Amino acid sequence: MPTPASSAAPESILIVDFGSQVTQLIARRVREAGVYSEIVPFSAAEAALERMKPKGVILSGSPASVPATGSPRAPQSIFDSGLPILGICYGQQVMSQQLGGQVEPGGADGERDGEFGRAFLTVTEPCVLFDGLWEVGERHQVWMSHGDRVTRFAPGFRIVAVSDGAPFALIADDERRYYGTQFHPEVVHTPDGAKLIANFVRHVCGCSGDWTMAEFRATKIAEIRAQVGDQRVLCGLSGGVDSAVAAVLIHEAIGEQLTCVFVDHGLLRMNEREQVERLFRDHYNIPLVVVDAEQRFMAGLSGVTDPEKKRKFIGAEFINVFEEEAKKIGGADFLAQGTLYPDVIESVSFT
Repeated sequence: MPTPASSAAPESILIVDFGSQVTQLIARRVREAGVYSEIVPFSAAEAALERMKPKGVILSGSPASVPATGSPRAPQSIFDSGLPILGICYGQQVMSQQLGGQVEPGGADGERDGEFGRAFLTVTEPCVLFDGLWEVGERHQVWMSHGDRVTRFAPGFRIVAVSDGAPFALIADDERRYYGTQFHPEVVHTPDGAKLIANFVRHVCGCSGDWTMAEFRATKIAEIRAQVGDQRVLCGLSGGVDSAVAAVLIHEAIGEQLTCVFVDHGLLRMNEREQVERLFRDHYNIPLVVVDAEQRFMAGLSGVTDPEKKRKFIGAEFINVFEEEAKKIGGADFLAQGTLYPDVIESVSFT
């Protein structure tokens, strides 16, 4: 069995989510730079800061308006932490506002018309984020998506890049290691954006950049083994990648203590049941129970047209099936389900 090279937590970057649709791309860019990252809603950021002990913080974008009453804010503990901070779009604006600057609607008449789409910025001063990338005087394509804009930056900041619609396109406070971009470096429409983020996590935060998914896999296997101990786990298989990966990881950690349950509810793709049986029984040699539940699911769904009622019935029936199978194997202490990171994020409101 693989084991982690060290029991120490990996170097990490905390990403504070204010509700942007592309926050997940920030995490992806950080991980592509060889650094572990986690996304948490701003309302849970203070607890995550204490738990993760990250090397730096990134504040995401948001569809919200900073001047609006009740709009999201970053916990003060983030600014008190002494950690490097990168604010992206709304993140730049909220950081500026909280540190003594001013944010106003983008339009001259108070309308939020801002900048949306491709834009070009001009580098006006050197910055550590530009190392090996941009030089003073150069123009570069970026992607803007903001209605508001910073009209007065907070004390300690300097302007290092400007665009036609954002005089503070990129600002820097080198002493506190605070940086803010009005554009979105995480999207592919900013061609050098991934390198800017890599410069932040590597050069500013001092991360070594040696984190890999192989390390993540080894760490998670060790965590599962420690959490489960000598108890049993029931894993719900759907036939998709999510639950399959979870099942294989858990099996590597605890072996025969795992039982997978695949429910044939009658709504499967052609030959899907046979493929799952062949993969898990023959290839991975994982204990697998296949439940033929087509009749009970079809009977329960017969005549039901309301989508929400269908969802509730299906969810409740799956629970019933898992409880029945747990009793047959003598009880299970844990129920395991695999899902994608976006599902984890979307299942919890960022507020």
